[in-house]
Amino acid sequence: MAAIMATWWAWVILGFALGVLEVLAPGFIFLGFAIGAVVTGVLVGIGIPAGPAALILIFAVVSVLAWLILRRVVGVREGQVKIWDRDINDQR
Repeated sequence: MAAIMATWWAWVILGFALGVLEVLAPGFIFLGFAIGAVVTGVLVGIGIPAGPAALILIFAVVSVLAWLILRRVVGVREGQVKIWDRDINDQR
């Protein structure tokens, strides 16, 4: 497992797989994790010497930061509330 975590392409593939999950379940839930995985893969690819625990920590920190930035940029604004005034099953 440690050998797989030390290869850059495994992280990039994980990032793309999480990106596909984001397309299937939108809401910016998996996109932060996808960004974290790709950034971790890039860091491993340029030669950052880190063990499995450090790679998981890097992935977690970058994922949380990406998720927080995404929530701030594309999330619901303060004071903005979605109000549904009609249902698809309402007959008018």
